[in-house]
Amino acid sequence: MNNQFLKHVDFLRDKVNSHDCYPYNLPAVRALQRLDFHPKITYFVGENGSGKSTLLEAIAVAFGFNPEGGTRNFTFNTRTSHSSLADHIRLAKGFRPRTGFFLRAESFFNLATEIENLDEDEDGGPPVIDFYGGVSLHEQSHGESFMALLTHKFGGKGLYILDEPESALSPQRQLAALFRIHDLVEAGSQFLIATHSPILLAYPESTIYQFSDTGIETPAYENTETYQVMKAFINDPQKMLRFMQGNN
Repeated sequence: MNNQFLKHVDFLRDKVNSHDCYPYNLPAVRALQRLDFHPKITYFVGENGSGKSTLLEAIAVAFGFNPEGGTRNFTFNTRTSHSSLADHIRLAKGFRPRTGFFLRAESFFNLATEIENLDEDEDGGPPVIDFYGGVSLHEQSHGESFMALLTHKFGGKGLYILDEPESALSPQRQLAALFRIHDLVEAGSQFLIATHSPILLAYPESTIYQFSDTGIETPAYENTETYQVMKAFINDPQKMLRFMQGNN
């Protein structure tokens, strides 16, 4: 039996007043009709500005997560920066997840600050940081704090929406994160991940959506631009360096 938490997203095209302004003028959004989610992991890949993070954020907000990240219980607002796309999509939901989290790499600092602010309230119950490993996220490196989140806060039967989590992680830590993601998938969790990392993208039981100027495609892992560019560089870095020197 399929027990996934999110089944698909529909773009409510008829509710948009104008398709000539951001984010509705993005080719990927223009091409969007319905995206089906894999019960384990769904990836969004593509160049910066392609719309992958914009759609991922809209899905998170439409599900009830705070736009700046965290669980559905977080309500802080440092700066309103999310688009109106969340108002023009419809999510097909399945079972209710036991837990969940929305990670935005660019606002993770704000999330760590909010946790400290909450723990300053002496009448607020057990320290919130205890659910994140007990050590202030500000007192760890960005990578260490993300791994603490992944290890201590994330659990089974959860819905986790991650926007470019690799920005904090070395290649070794990306591999460790992928192993932890696998453990959580095996424990019944579902992930939506926007990434530039060929390591994080390598999970075999998944669906990949590639966002580009021509719309949205579903390539095999080895056919994604993320994989091909990295492979070409690693196989012959001198060729890339010669190309750079020839264009100076």
